[in-house]
Amino acid sequence: MSKRLVELKSVTKSYGNVNAVENVSLYVDEGEVLGLIGDNGAGKSTLIKILSGVHAPDSGEIYVKGQKVSRWNAAKSREAGIETVYQDRALVAQQTIVRNIFMGREITNFLGFMDMKKQHSEAERLMREIGFTSKVFNPSSLVATLSGGERQGVAIARALYYDADLIILDEPTTALSLTETQKVFSFIQAVKDKGRSVIFIGHNIYHVYDIADRFAVLDRGKVVLEALKSEVPSAEILIQNMHSIARTGHIGAEPVELRGGIRLGDN
Repeated sequence: MSKRLVELKSVTKSYGNVNAVENVSLYVDEGEVLGLIGDNGAGKSTLIKILSGVHAPDSGEIYVKGQKVSRWNAAKSREAGIETVYQDRALVAQQTIVRNIFMGREITNFLGFMDMKKQHSEAERLMREIGFTSKVFNPSSLVATLSGGERQGVAIARALYYDADLIILDEPTTALSLTETQKVFSFIQAVKDKGRSVIFIGHNIYHVYDIADRFAVLDRGKVVLEALKSEVPSAEILIQNMHSIARTGHIGAEPVELRGGIRLGDN
């Protein structure tokens, strides 16, 4: 049985009179990929910022491995093993892979100087672990020479070096080709195989469906749908319910049947 890694209970965050997220309860188990989907303005960005500790919730509770955490902030989020890879990936294209992985958290020797040899070997290990199989690239390669999917892999490798238990990927397949998207999927699978967890945030429902084990749909600051992949027969069914949510803010009166007689939108 999977262990609960991170859990939000009845979390609300407001900006003025607007509830960006309202009474959101959400969890991520160890070794799973959670697909978080929703239209623009649904509250995904705010939820990312809460999980990463950029913003503390106005109300609600946050649990890490079953323990309630008070005074949540960025430092406690990192201590909990949560790392976020944003859409721009925060990579410096004219620097090498190894410099990008360790930037700001360099490995130093006993004199305080950067230990370049150890950084290089660690970068090699991380690249191998997440599935960089091409002999064309090595830790000394410039990020500018990498494809979009490979750059995403560098950002994921950096999160793993930070000892992340949960990696939040914000639109990781945006503007990528099918081949590059598959590379990102392979990187994510490698992370999952190591027992780590991923929150995959995306607008492309087909991509989310292909890689996620479970889905959570946000709309206007609320979680309006949760389902296991095993309960959703196809991406098309998920899309049909997404259309209903976009029009009305909730699942339609006749939601699409799920396997086992369960229906999306049932309470």
